[in-house]
Amino acid sequence: MPTDVLLIALISFLIGLSKGGLGGPVLGAMIAPLLSQVMPVQQAVGITLPMLLTGDAMALRAYWRAWEWRYLRLLLPAALISTFIGVALLRELPNETLKRLLGLFCLLTVIYKLVSDALKQLTYTPRQWHAWLAGFIAGLGSAVANVGAPAFTAYMLLQKVSPRVFMGTVTVFFGVLNVLKVPLFLSIGALEPQVFLSLAWVLLLVPLGVAAGYWLVKRLSARVFELSMLALLVYISVALLFG
Repeated sequence: MPTDVLLIALISFLIGLSKGGLGGPVLGAMIAPLLSQVMPVQQAVGITLPMLLTGDAMALRAYWRAWEWRYLRLLLPAALISTFIGVALLRELPNETLKRLLGLFCLLTVIYKLVSDALKQLTYTPRQWHAWLAGFIAGLGSAVANVGAPAFTAYMLLQKVSPRVFMGTVTVFFGVLNVLKVPLFLSIGALEPQVFLSLAWVLLLVPLGVAAGYWLVKRLSARVFELSMLALLVYISVALLFG
C-alpha cells in the first residue's frame, strides 16, 4: 500500500538521521515499533535490516579503525549466542507477544536515557560478566527488535571511552550482528528478497538522512529533541504493551 511505502521511506531516512548523530539509541528504538503498526513484527524487523546495514557501512567508513578490540572481544561472544536465541523467538512467538517485547525494549531505552547521565558519574569497577550480560541483552534486543543499543551503550558509558572510540566500537559491534542476521532472517522468512528488491530505492534515503543528521545536530537543541523523542517513545511503548 502507498501509505506503507511512505512509512518505510520515512524509516529509512530516520535510520540515516540516527547514524548521523541525531537521536542515537532513542531514534533507533522507534524504527521497528513504528513499522509494527502496519505490518507483522517479524516483517518490520526484517525489512529494516538492509537499511541498518547501509547505515553501518557509512558509519564504518567514518570511524575506520577507531574501534577498541578489547571491548569487542568481551561483548561479541555472548551477543552472537543471544542473536541466535532472538531469531528463534522471532520465528516462534506470535505477533502479539512480539509486539509486547517491542514495547518492553522501548521502555528499556527510555530508562537507559533517564539514567545515562548518572552512569557517567559512577565510580565503576569493571567485571567480565558485566560485558557478557550487556552483550547478551544487546544481541537479543538486536535480533528481536533491532533495539540492542541501550544495553551496549550503558556498558560503554561505564568504561568512559572517548566519543570516537565509542562510535567505532558500536559500529563494528552492531555491524557484525547485522551481517549475521542476514542469513538467519532469510532462513525464517523475515527478510524476503523480492520485497527488499521492490523497495531497494529507499536505501538512497539513508545517506540523505545521515547528511541531514550531521547538519541538524549542529543547529538543533539536542536536549529538546531527545526529550521529544522520549515522550513519543513512551507513547509507542504504552501502545505496544497495552494496545
